[in-house]
Amino acid sequence: MNRRQMLVAGGVAAAAGWLGWRQAVGSAAAYEAYSRELRGPLADDPPFAELIRSATLAMSGHNTQPWRFRLGPGAIELLPDLTRATPVVDPDDHHLFVSLGCAAETLALAGAAAGRPGAIETAPDGRLRYRFTTAPPRPDPLAAAIGQRQSTRGLYDGRPVPAETLDALARAAAQQGVRCVLLTARARLDALRDLTIAGNEAQMRDPAFLAELKQWLRFNPASAMRHGDGLYAPANGSPPLPDGLGSYAFDLFVTPASENDKYARQIDSSPGIAVFFAEQADPAGWTAVGRACQRFALAATAQGLKLACLNPAVEVAALRPGLAALAGETGLRPDMVMRFGYGPTLPFAPRRPVAAVLA
Repeated sequence: MNRRQMLVAGGVAAAAGWLGWRQAVGSAAAYEAYSRELRGPLADDPPFAELIRSATLAMSGHNTQPWRFRLGPGAIELLPDLTRATPVVDPDDHHLFVSLGCAAETLALAGAAAGRPGAIETAPDGRLRYRFTTAPPRPDPLAAAIGQRQSTRGLYDGRPVPAETLDALARAAAQQGVRCVLLTARARLDALRDLTIAGNEAQMRDPAFLAELKQWLRFNPASAMRHGDGLYAPANGSPPLPDGLGSYAFDLFVTPASENDKYARQIDSSPGIAVFFAEQADPAGWTAVGRACQRFALAATAQGLKLACLNPAVEVAALRPGLAALAGETGLRPDMVMRFGYGPTLPFAPRRPVAAVLA
């Protein structure tokens, strides 16, 4: 083979390698178009599928989207999808019912803004029903923020949040049966950082926790769009990788020490953290927490803030009393922790199509 033939062969091999990589990870541009379509604004008097699309943009643990929607006369039921449970990190389905409450509140806000106002009814077992009527659309900044809210797990810039903004967040989170405590003093944030690191250390040394977490990791655009759920690596600031390489990199680089350092830097960059408590520790109480958390998240988004859940001290049961004491709610079980601050916009997390969530 002469020099020219060797160069041509090398170019062909490089092109084949690039095409193989591109096929394995997918296109960032295609993923952006997919995200824009998912998060488009609602029209007035939308079809039910569009209301449900908005509801699916709610927060959920590991982005499992553990909900099903059932249409009925003048109502939409929200049912827990137990096939999407995460029994290691969430053995009593606490996060699952919080996620269901997030979806219900999003549905109600979207419905009222688009001319389908109504009320949410809660059954003792945590099932929810949105009963609605028809009325003129009612614009709402929380509803307008539904498509822009995202979990931003990167660093924030540390700027303090003005007192009037903190007051607006607290008002948005006000929900019967729920207490929301905002921590902004650095000493309390440092204490919460230590609890979070202790929880992360315990989780990262649990092989069952790591195995369950990996099931929900989506390392590239192609995987995220194919599954429509899970934790999308580029949304956390990581580069897209083919699935096999991403799994290998996770095993190699995601260690207790690296995750502890990541959590410490994230909390140190955050000017505030919200801790949520249900007054009753059961599915109905947890769905109420979800509704409050979603309103808080949308209010933060409307105010130009970013936020992310931060739950190791909730998920490791032995740390809950210390977290409750830190927040001044001794005797209650902490349900959710969310840090907030000013930060970058990252790629959005994937979502499943409406057809996949109908019961």
